[in-house]
Amino acid sequence: MKTTATAMALALTAALPAMADKAAVLDTYADIAQAGYEDSLSKAQDLQAAVAALIANPSEATLTAARTAWLEARVPYQQTEVFRFGNAIVDDWEGKVNAWPLDEGLIDYVDASYGGATDKNAYAALNVVANPTFTLSGEEVDATEITPALLEETLQEADAVESNVATGYHAVEFLLWGQDLNGTDHGAGERPWTDYATGEACTGGNCDRRGQYLKAATDLLVSDLEYMAAQWAEGGEARATVTGDEDAGIVAMLTGMGSLSYGEQAGERMKLGVMLNDPEEEHDCFSDNTHNSHFYDGMGIRNVYFGEYVRIDGSVVSGESLSSLVAAARRGCGRGPARRHQPDHGGAGPDQGRRRGGLQLRPDAGARQRRRRGADHGGGRRIGATNLWYRAGGDRAWPRPDRLRRLRQPRRPGRGLPVTPPRRGVAGAPGYRPSRRKRP
Repeated sequence: MKTTATAMALALTAALPAMADKAAVLDTYADIAQAGYEDSLSKAQDLQAAVAALIANPSEATLTAARTAWLEARVPYQQTEVFRFGNAIVDDWEGKVNAWPLDEGLIDYVDASYGGATDKNAYAALNVVANPTFTLSGEEVDATEITPALLEETLQEADAVESNVATGYHAVEFLLWGQDLNGTDHGAGERPWTDYATGEACTGGNCDRRGQYLKAATDLLVSDLEYMAAQWAEGGEARATVTGDEDAGIVAMLTGMGSLSYGEQAGERMKLGVMLNDPEEEHDCFSDNTHNSHFYDGMGIRNVYFGEYVRIDGSVVSGESLSSLVAAARRGCGRGPARRHQPDHGGAGPDQGRRRGGLQLRPDAGARQRRRRGADHGGGRRIGATNLWYRAGGDRAWPRPDRLRRLRQPRRPGRGLPVTPPRRGVAGAPGYRPSRRKRP
């Protein structure tokens, strides 16, 4: 889902002590972005190799290896989400690689409880894997060969429906794990390796086409990450944009941190899933990996604030940081340095939190993320970034009344349980004015 930042203040006023170098801070920020996307690309290439092995020699072992490669690929990528919201080039691109939730029936077979087409999505059960030709938006589509171009140009957000997600990590995730039919209980999807077998051993039908789709989606993911890694390298557009205007660059950093921790993480990915009690709201719902994705999103915010990123090979990218600017501003006001907190799982471990709607959460996880947003805002004021605004709604402009109507009318049979109606002051209540998501 392609998004742009809701608002970004450009009124930057207060002068900083001489030792606080904004240009150096922005260089570190761009270096960490480059390293993060390069690591994401490297792990995606490992995934690509594991997928090729699965298709060439289907077995329980090669399927497990591909799943492990996918899980490992999420670690560096989730740490790059902090570069969204403040950088338009990332926002315009991100929907290709990490869009969610998806109507998985567009791609492959689903359980009978999934249902079929809906009023909002006529192609929710299209099943491209099973249909080499089909009609889409009134036109006949030849999908005899499933290619990256077919996924990117024809199927992605087909018929202008955002849940028609045909590309990216989550399309690959679905093809590796299949549907998670455990509801709000522990457990991931259980797609058998025989879904990629040949001849009579094939289950689910169309095993060769399923392999084509998996390969096309993985190849496209690699090429998309190659593009973004190049944008942050020396001479890349993203690096040039963020370093070209120091004040706007600092605001972009703060906007990304605040929007990810508040509207996206605390709201869209945590609170909304709990309110709806709907496993579909899990970020990594097929693999049951959502808790790790949340954790590494938080690590990404920490990386940017402290100007330090540990790469997948163990090397460290570090330099001047936002924390340096805040510390300098505090010294200029006669105050001591702020305390540096160590990384905190935030309930990522299986026994450290409670599971609700398929998510593993501390009871106060969302509140902790919202407090982090407040800390970001306070730090922004100290270094001269005033009138700073954060996205309150994440990808899907949470909360929206039309989404909360699902409390009473779930999208799929058996998905979503009745929850207490919204109180005044939240989405759906009198006087609430939802944020509006702009499509690029």
